[in-house]
Amino acid sequence: MEEKLWKDHCVLLNKDEENELEIFGYKTQSCRKALCIAGYIFSCGALLLLFYWKPEWDVWANCIRCSLEEADVVLLRTTDEFQRYTWKKVTWIDLSTLVLPVGSNSGGPFVADKDSVLNRAVMKPQLKMRCIQVQKIRYIWDFSVKEFKKVGSLEDSNTCHSIHHKFGAGLTREEQAIRRLVCGPNAIKVEICPIWKLLFKEILNPFYVFQAFTLTLWLSQGYIEYSVAIIILSIISVGLTVYNLTQQSTKLHELVEEHNKVQVTVCTNSEGWKELESCCLVPGDMFLLDGKKLALPCDAVLIDGSCIVNEGMLTGESIPVTKTALPFTESPMPWKTHSMEDYRRHILFCGTEVIQTKPTGGGPVRAVVLQTGFNTAKGELVRSILYPKPVNFRLYRDAFKFIIGLSVIGMFGFIYTVCVFVSHNKPVAEVVAMALLLLTVAVPPAIPAALTAGTVYAQRRLKKKKIFCISPQRINICGQINLVCFDKTGTLTEDGLDLWGIIPAEGSRFQKIHKFPSNTPLPWGPVCGAMVSCHSLVVLDKKIQGDPLDLKMFEGTHWEVEDSSTAQDGALGICIVKPGPKASRAPVEGIAILHQFPFSSGLQRMSVVSRKIGEEQYDLYMKGAPETVSSFCRQDTVPANFLKELNTYTSQGFRVIALAHKVLNLGKDADVRSLEREEAESGLVFLGLLVMENRLKQETKSVLQELAAAHIRSVMVTGDNLQTAVTVARNAGMVHTGSKVILVEANEPEGSAPASIAWRLAEGCKANTAAPHNICADTEERITLEGETCNYHFAMNGKSYQVITKHFYSLLPKILVNATVFARMSPGQKSSLIEEFQKLDYYVGMCGDGTNDCGALKAAHAGISLSEQEASVSSPFTSRTPSVRCVPELIREGRAALVSSFAVVKYLTLYGLIQFVGTALLFWKLQIFGNHQYLIQDVFITLLVCLTMSLTEAYPKLAPYRPPSQLISPPLLLSIILNVCFTIIMQTCGFLLVKQQPWYTALASQRHCSPGNQTVSSSSPGGNGTSSGAQSTVLSYENTTLWPLCSINCIIVAFIFSKGKPFRKPIYTNYVFSVLLTLQLATCLFLFLADMDAVYSAMQFLCTPVVWRVYILLMLLVTFCVSFFTEDVILQNKHLWLLLKAWFGYQSNSQYRKWQRMLQKDPSWPPVNTKDFAAKSMEAAYINPTYENSDKD
Repeated sequence: MEEKLWKDHCVLLNKDEENELEIFGYKTQSCRKALCIAGYIFSCGALLLLFYWKPEWDVWANCIRCSLEEADVVLLRTTDEFQRYTWKKVTWIDLSTLVLPVGSNSGGPFVADKDSVLNRAVMKPQLKMRCIQVQKIRYIWDFSVKEFKKVGSLEDSNTCHSIHHKFGAGLTREEQAIRRLVCGPNAIKVEICPIWKLLFKEILNPFYVFQAFTLTLWLSQGYIEYSVAIIILSIISVGLTVYNLTQQSTKLHELVEEHNKVQVTVCTNSEGWKELESCCLVPGDMFLLDGKKLALPCDAVLIDGSCIVNEGMLTGESIPVTKTALPFTESPMPWKTHSMEDYRRHILFCGTEVIQTKPTGGGPVRAVVLQTGFNTAKGELVRSILYPKPVNFRLYRDAFKFIIGLSVIGMFGFIYTVCVFVSHNKPVAEVVAMALLLLTVAVPPAIPAALTAGTVYAQRRLKKKKIFCISPQRINICGQINLVCFDKTGTLTEDGLDLWGIIPAEGSRFQKIHKFPSNTPLPWGPVCGAMVSCHSLVVLDKKIQGDPLDLKMFEGTHWEVEDSSTAQDGALGICIVKPGPKASRAPVEGIAILHQFPFSSGLQRMSVVSRKIGEEQYDLYMKGAPETVSSFCRQDTVPANFLKELNTYTSQGFRVIALAHKVLNLGKDADVRSLEREEAESGLVFLGLLVMENRLKQETKSVLQELAAAHIRSVMVTGDNLQTAVTVARNAGMVHTGSKVILVEANEPEGSAPASIAWRLAEGCKANTAAPHNICADTEERITLEGETCNYHFAMNGKSYQVITKHFYSLLPKILVNATVFARMSPGQKSSLIEEFQKLDYYVGMCGDGTNDCGALKAAHAGISLSEQEASVSSPFTSRTPSVRCVPELIREGRAALVSSFAVVKYLTLYGLIQFVGTALLFWKLQIFGNHQYLIQDVFITLLVCLTMSLTEAYPKLAPYRPPSQLISPPLLLSIILNVCFTIIMQTCGFLLVKQQPWYTALASQRHCSPGNQTVSSSSPGGNGTSSGAQSTVLSYENTTLWPLCSINCIIVAFIFSKGKPFRKPIYTNYVFSVLLTLQLATCLFLFLADMDAVYSAMQFLCTPVVWRVYILLMLLVTFCVSFFTEDVILQNKHLWLLLKAWFGYQSNSQYRKWQRMLQKDPSWPPVNTKDFAAKSMEAAYINPTYENSDKD
C-alpha cells in the first residue's frame, strides 16, 4: 500500500532524457499556510528568505504530501548529482469557452488524432485540463497513465500513412483552436528580464545578505568609510553581473524574435488556404512552401515535394541540404522507426532556411507541423542557453565552506567578547555591539566581489585573444582540464578537401590511378558519370554551393551545373550538368539529375537517379563510405584486393570515397520519385575509389605536443573512417612513434550468437615497434602502462562503441583510460563519450567546429567552438580564429584564474583572521582599533589588493601538472593554518612584550614624543583602564603596537600568496599590483615611523621609542622570512609533496587513476588478437577471470 502511495506521489518527468526530473505531488493546507505567514511576519522576512533559498522547505512547510492527481503544487528535483529543487503550481486550462468539435461532448474525441494525449487529458464534464509549465515546456495531466505528458508535438507513434491521412488535408478550425489553447503559441519568447528583477535575485544571494548584515552593524558603530567602500564595490560587482546577464538576455531575445513573426500559408480543412502569422501554428497544421526563401518558424515533416535547406543554425556549416517527402506507405511502424536513422531527411527544422523548393506533379510543396515553440530544434537550443547544465566545481562550494568555517571562528569570538565585557560589567548594548563586531571581523565581506573581479579580468584577457565566453564561471574549470576531445575535419585538419586521385575498377580489378591535378582531363566513362552527377550541389546566386567534398569532386571533372533559377515560380527545376570547355570529350550533351536519395551520417551513403539528355536509359549512381558502398555492389564486381587497396590509402591519412553504378530498368516515362530506396540501391557495379587529401593544420602538431608535455590527454572523436582517423592521429602526434594501436571491434548479437568484441593490432604496427614479430604473433605478450603515458592506444568506430556501452559496459572504463581514436561517431555518441569520460573523473574539454558537435560542446566541462554559426551559441566558449591554438590558451588562462581565485580567498581569509586576532587581543583590554586604523587596513590595503591581485597574467608555458582543484586541500589549508599560527605568535608577543617595557603605562594619553625621542612622558600615570571615551578605547600602547603588526602582515601575505611560476607570470609583471604593494608598505612605515603630531592625532597612535619600533619591524621581518620559506620552499614544493605521498602511500581517488593502477597489475591487459563474447543470461559482458581478479586489487 505504501509503495502504491509513493508511486502515485512521485514519478519521473522526461524519463531517460537529458532534462529528466523527479516530480512530487503536494496539496496546500490553509492552517500550514497561515502559520508560515505568521512566521514571515515574526521573523521580519527571514523565514521567507530561507524559503527562497530552499524551495523544498517552502513546499514541505506549506503543503502535505498527496498523489499527483490531487496535487495543486508539484515539487521538482533534478536526477543529477546536484539534486536541485524547484516548485510549480498546477494550473487549469478551461476548454468550455471554445466551440468544440461535433460529438466531443458525447464521449467522442476532442481532436481527430485518436492517439493524441489531448483526448486523454480532458476532465469531463467540466472540460478542463490540469497543466504545469517547466523550463518553458508545457505538460498536461494524462488521466489514463496518471502522468504529466509534454504537449506541443505530434505523437511519435504516428505511422507514415497516418501523418498523410490525418493531417494531409489540414486541421479543422475547431481543432486548431483547441490545440492553440492547450499547446500555447508557436513562439520562442525570451523576455529581457527587468533590471530590478536581476538586481533583486543577485542581492538575495546568501553572500550579499550576510554582507548587508555586516555593513548595517559597522554603520551603526560609526565605521562609515569602509562600509561605504564595500557598498560601492558590491554595487560595481552586482552591476557588472547584472549588465552581463542583461546583454546575454538582449542578444538571445534578438536572435529569436525575428522568427516569431513569419507569414505562412496554412490549409484549414474545409476552408482552404489562408495567410497566418507563424505564432498561430499548432502541431498537425499543414502549410505551404511556395518557393520563396523562408526561415522556418517550427519543426515540420515534409509530406509532398522536396526542398533545399540551409541548416547552418543546427550544424554550424552553411551547406545546402536536400529534404525529401515522407513516403506514403502502409507500414505499421512509427514513421521515425520506418525511416531508421535517416528520418531527419524528411524534417524541416525550426530556424533553418528554405532556399529552394521542388514540387512533385502538379501540387505545391507541403509540410505538416511536428513541433512548436520551445519543443522545436531551435527551442531546444535556446533552452540549453536559458537553463545551462550546472557547473560542478569545488571552488565556489569550498569558498562557501570557508565562510562557514570563519563564521564558526567568529562565533567563538562572539562568546569570548561576551565573557570579557560582561566580566567588566559593561552595558548590554555595548556587549552585543562588540560581540557582533568581532563575529563579523572574521568573515571578510569582499570575497564574492573579489572572485567576480578575478573572473572579469580572465574574461577580458580571453577576449583579447579572440576567445569569447558566455559562462564565465567555467573559466576556472578550464584550469583543471586533463583531457581534450578534438573533432578532426575542420579542427585538426584543414576545412576543405583536395582531390588527390581516382582509382577506377574494371572487371573486378583496380586500374591505373588518375591523379589530380593533371594535364589530361578525366576520360569519359561510368566513373566520370558518377563524379558529375552523384552530388547535392545547387546553383545559388550564380554560384555553385554544397558540401565541400561534392564541390571538389565535381570541380575535378571540369563540368558545369546549369542555373536552375530559370524554373517557374522559383521552384527548383531538374538539375542539369554539362561538359565544360576544359572537360574531356563526352558522347553526351549533358546529364539530368532527376532524383536524390540524400546523404546521411547514419546511412553513410547517397544516391542519385539520372538520365543522359536525349536518351531513355536511367542510371543510379552511389557514393559513400567504401565499406558501405561495397556491401551494395555485386561481389563479382568488387576487386579481391579491395580492403588492401583501401587500407593503403586510409593508412596514409587520405579520405577515401567509393563510387558505384547501376542501370535502372524503368519505363520511358517512369516516375523516379516513387522508387523505393532499398530496391533501387541493390546489385550495383563497383566503379572505383575516389581519394581525397585532408591536410593537418599547420599548428595542430605543435598544439598537441604542448598538451602532451603538460600531461593533458588528447582524444580524436570524428565522423571519418577509422583507418584515416588512426593515421591522422599518428601524423598529429596523438599516437607516438613506437606506440601500438589496438583496434576494438564489437558486434551486436546475431541469431543465437551473443554479442562479441574482438581486439586486433592495427596494420602498420611493425613499422613502429622495436620487436614487431613478438607483438603481432604472440598474443600473450603484455604491453605495459607506465604512469600517465602508455605504449598502446585503443581505436574504435561508433558502431563498436554503441555495442560496448550496451553489452560490454564493464569493459568500457578499461578501454577509455587508453582510448585515443573514435571514428564514425554520431552526434549522440560524441555526447555520450564525453559523459563516460566525466564518469571516470576526467575534466573534459571539447574542441569542434560546430558541425554535429553541439551536444558534445555542451556536455563537456569546457566546450570550445571554432564556428561562429548560430549552432555554437550554446557552447561555453567560442574562438573567432578557427585554430586549435585556442585550447592551450584557454587552459593557461583557466589555470591562472583558478590560482588567482585560490590566492584571493586565502588572502581574504588571512586578512580576516589577522584582524580577528588583533581585535580579540585588544578586547582583552576593552580596547579597539580606531576607525582610521581599520580604514587603512580595510580599504587602502585589503580592498585594493583584492582588486589587483588577479591582474597577473597566465604563464606562457603549460606546467606538466595542474593546480589544486579544491581549497580544502592539505597544502592550502596548511598554508592558512601555519600563517595564522605565525600571526598569533607575533601579535601575542607584541601584545605581551609591550607591557614589559619600562615606559609602558596602562592608560596613556601622550601622543607626541619628547625632543630627541629618548623618553616618553605620560600625563596619566597608571589607571585601571576603565574610563570611557575615545582615549580609553583606542589610545594605548597595545593598539600602537598591534596596528603595524596587523597592517604590514596583510601586505606580507598579499606578497607571499601572489606566487607566479608555474601558473602565473612573476609578481613584478603585474605592475599595478607591485607598485600598489610598495606604496602600501611605504605608507604604513611612514605612519608608524613619522614623528608628526598630525599623524599621531589622525591615526590615534601613542609615541613609542625608536628601539621599540625597530623591534616591531624585526618581528615583521622574521614573520616574512618564516612565512616566505614555509610557503615557497615547503608548501609549494611539488617534489616534496610527491615524496610525502609516496611515504604515506597516498594514491589518487580519481576513477581513471584507480583503473590505471588496476590495469598495471593485470598481466592479460591489453588483449591482442583475441575475441570475447557477452554472456547470454545477463546484460553485462562475460569477463575473463583475470579481469575479475584485477577488480578486487
